Amino acid sequence: MTQQILISTAAIFGLLAVIFGAFGAHALKKILSPEQLKSFEVGVRYQMYHAIVLLVLGFNSKQTSPAIYWCFTIGILLFSFSIYGLVLSEALEKKLRILGPITPIGGLLLAIGWGLLLLNVI
Repeated sequence: MTQQILISTAAIFGLLAVIFGAFGAHALKKILSPEQLKSFEVGVRYQMYHAIVLLVLGFNSKQTSPAIYWCFTIGILLFSFSIYGLVLSEALEKKLRILGPITPIGGLLLAIGWGLLLLNVI
């Protein structure tokens, strides 16, 4: 995986995490229940954590396998973005239940990414 791709992906996810976090803290605070807001914040937090990891990996791109990149990237998309969809659809009273099973798949991919990272350095 090239350094440019890793850092660009990290920057996009980091930028979106800041935007979504601000959106949640201000605009969504008025329409979401405290529990929904908490769930939304979990999605933002995990997205930012993994954006930072991708950034660090970008500066060590020679040692980063494509599998780690894809696990983190797809994991973020499935985990965080499914949470955003679930929370927003529930707030609009049109809950997209199909997203429910996607969240743990994203979480599993994030965990696999961490495991691969561990194996990569051992």
